[in-house]
Amino acid sequence: MDALEHVAFRAGRALARRRGVRPALHPHGVVLKGRLVVPDHERRWGVPWLDRPGTYGVTARWSRAAGLPRPFPDGLGLALRIEDVDGPGRALELLLTSSGHGRVTRHVPLPRTSATAGPYSTLLSYVVGDGRGVVAAFPVPGSARVPADPVVVGAAPASRALEFDLGLGAAGGWWPLARLRLLREASPGRYAFDPYLNSLPDFRPGERLAAVRVAAYAGSRVGRTAPRPS
Repeated sequence: MDALEHVAFRAGRALARRRGVRPALHPHGVVLKGRLVVPDHERRWGVPWLDRPGTYGVTARWSRAAGLPRPFPDGLGLALRIEDVDGPGRALELLLTSSGHGRVTRHVPLPRTSATAGPYSTLLSYVVGDGRGVVAAFPVPGSARVPADPVVVGAAPASRALEFDLGLGAAGGWWPLARLRLLREASPGRYAFDPYLNSLPDFRPGERLAAVRVAAYAGSRVGRTAPRPS
């Protein structure tokens, strides 16, 4: 590790130790189950699971980033674990943050008061087969406005699935990837989503600041397993 990576590791560890078993960021959230549906695209990405129609199980965690009291706006997170995309037991995990959709704002976290008022993006670029760009989840047109409250978000799929269109923001605009449907609330459990540990060779985060973020995630994992300070 270089000096910057050490700082990131220590910061992630310290924050996680203060939170205890809760993550350093996004401490308040809800776990949802659903599925990801990949249609038959005209474009071929060179990614086997994207280049053929298919349906995959999904575990998602929606959360408020800083845990600010409601009704204050907060950064919102949508963490996804897509099961068996590269064969049995080979999952892909993504961390998405409430953001804009423009060429600049897709890289900028934006606080919101509604869970369905705008997109969530990876902020940093991904390598997706022969493409490169930000991965984002857009609420489908006509989505009901759901307040940014874990209790309300968890209850929402009981009346109507929460649906998002996944796309890649690359040269030429947004390219469709799949449809995400969140169908029900799940047991809370302990989930540690890690987009670096659980990526795929042909669907992975880009190199920019990757080492620093890996160090921060590693520190957070260590901090959550350490005794909580008095």
